[in-house]
Amino acid sequence: MKFNHIGIPTLEKFDGEIDLPHLKMTVSDHENNPFGIQWQRYWKDAPYPELVKSVPHVAFEVSDLDNALKGQKIIIQPNSPSDGLTVAFIEVNGAPVELMQYDKNT
Repeated sequence: MKFNHIGIPTLEKFDGEIDLPHLKMTVSDHENNPFGIQWQRYWKDAPYPELVKSVPHVAFEVSDLDNALKGQKIIIQPNSPSDGLTVAFIEVNGAPVELMQYDKNT
């Protein structure tokens, strides 16, 4: 696993907002700072568990998402938020964790 970012939910507006209508959320660019901090504001009709919308999560890149999910408590099933990327969320000790697999061809 390799650290990718930390996602921090907020209800407030923030600098550099990026609207993602297909995900029903607004984010900041986690690559605009050396620590991978990404602010996230979920829209009212965002279809995510309350745990994900209210508790910060850490995201890790994995080489084999299916294998990384074995035996885990999955709270968001694998999905593709953008071309070449598949993600899923699990719950670990009461906190959300995002696992990310980049397509080897991108």
